[in-house]
Amino acid sequence: MAHPAVLLDLMDEYAALKILEAEKGAPQVQRRLEDVAYTLCIATGTRDVDMALIAARHRLSGARTGDDSLAGA
Repeated sequence: MAHPAVLLDLMDEYAALKILEAEKGAPQVQRRLEDVAYTLCIATGTRDVDMALIAARHRLSGARTGDDSLAGA
């Protein structure tokens, strides 16, 4: 599982890209959205972006502020 800060960044980017996709639907936005969704799945050990978002939220709900438990791993 990725570090909480990485998960948070990925989730934020995914949310922003979903908004852009709904507004513009540009191919570049769609491609980046697919890339971020894939990275979220890899980072959470899931195969579906919805499950990845659930797993990331679950991980973040248990993370301490400034959690560095994976630093140096």
